[in-house]
Amino acid sequence: MASLSDISEDLAASSPCDIEEAFCRAPDKNKLPSLAGLPLLPRHARLPINRCNLPASILGGLTFQRAPTALAIDGVGALHRPLFDLLDHIAEPEERAARFVGYMKGHFRLAQPDEAGLCSGQRKSRTKASYLRVVRGWAFDPDGREAAVLKGWVESRFGLLPRHHGASLREPGSPAWQLYVAMRAAGLYGTNALEAQLDLLYAYSQYELARQFPRRTHLRLYRGVNRLSDHEIIADDDPHGEPQPIPGAHSVTNPAARTVLLNNVSSFSRSRERAGEFGDTILSVDVPLSKLAFFSELLPGMLKAEDEYVVIGGLYRVRLATM
Repeated sequence: MASLSDISEDLAASSPCDIEEAFCRAPDKNKLPSLAGLPLLPRHARLPINRCNLPASILGGLTFQRAPTALAIDGVGALHRPLFDLLDHIAEPEERAARFVGYMKGHFRLAQPDEAGLCSGQRKSRTKASYLRVVRGWAFDPDGREAAVLKGWVESRFGLLPRHHGASLREPGSPAWQLYVAMRAAGLYGTNALEAQLDLLYAYSQYELARQFPRRTHLRLYRGVNRLSDHEIIADDDPHGEPQPIPGAHSVTNPAARTVLLNNVSSFSRSRERAGEFGDTILSVDVPLSKLAFFSELLPGMLKAEDEYVVIGGLYRVRLATM
């Protein structure tokens, strides 16, 4: 298998590009951040295949954090093109959100589950399971059944394996891993294309982020933790001795930096003070917009917590601070 350096050089050198322009905006080879000495996403943290336009080894690495591009789940844009064509002509985000919710109800027959083949009279019926239930379940319990569905969706679509669900998942086949798989299966059983609903939610989130932040590539987000040792620290300090700036992101002034392998989905906040309510150590991360699954302001009442952003995992350069 080719190395990350070989892949990046091939992408930069190839011309003309045979990939859709919207998803192939890598900078010129000479402008790419140096890859020398950068840790790679471990093999045990990723799958060899996924369902989007970049492999997990690329989208889960530090190079992607520094120079991101758009991510697209296979087939979603083409299947739902009429929705996004409609949204293009709506100026107000509130109206776009209402149209999106209405489209989801109609396309997935969320209000008429019998039309989708579900029977409300069955024992243990899952007719009310939907993308909104998954999001709210995640917010209520990040180690619950709905959270297992969300982590499984990231695993399937982006190829990033979960690292924690109630307990460490670093050992495949362990009791904790088997429990996670069972909870994921239970969360998906008897539902109406639940992962396809999450596909469209992600696509809509990316659409809104592009409209709301047309000149941004990253957002500075924060996460409060009490035990940094619970996270997988891949490397201390920058291999070149200085923190490396991320193009288009805030300048870096805090030298206390680590390379951390985050869980395949994690909650962050845009408010440092809000993040401090969850731990006395603050992780400060410049997150690519394309790795935001959804956020609290995307849909009215979707997440009760203010300023919550749900981040797709992988390797991240983080800065540490204490409250």
